[in-house]
Amino acid sequence: MRKIQYVLFLAFVVSFVACKGDQTAAGTTDAATTPSTDVTSTTVTPVTDPNSPPAAVPTGPTTTVQFDNDTYDYGTVTEGEMVNYSFKFKNTGNEPLIISDAKGSCGCTVPDWPREPIAPGKTGEIKVAFDSKGKGSDDGSVQSKRVTITANTDPVQTYLTVKGIVKKAK
Repeated sequence: MRKIQYVLFLAFVVSFVACKGDQTAAGTTDAATTPSTDVTSTTVTPVTDPNSPPAAVPTGPTTTVQFDNDTYDYGTVTEGEMVNYSFKFKNTGNEPLIISDAKGSCGCTVPDWPREPIAPGKTGEIKVAFDSKGKGSDDGSVQSKRVTITANTDPVQTYLTVKGIVKKAK
């Protein structure tokens, strides 16, 4: 019984600090304060809550999607500011695009996606809100948050990134 309590406590602590665990202190530079338009792509396996149900994977025909960019660099913000960005995309395939889920890497990153199918050749957007509350440091804390999109595409998951530096309010 003690071991189960210990494991549950440890899981709670890990899940509680997971959102803050990706902070890295860094000084700001001119490059860090200028939003980037570069598109970068990295593969990261998102951490998911083992108690949450898995995202429904669409079945049926697949299509393709192309985002204008998959990374948004918001530069430097003051802790507590909300960062909002819309990732624009186009259904480049021959079947309707069905987005079944969009999930942020932690509770501070919330996506809003179209629930209706996007016809071939049509465009849409995924709005992402990042809450910088509790994320700052005096020297600036580098933040990188990932949004996992699940759709009837191959591969099934697409990743979007919102990143920047959060400075503590003075």
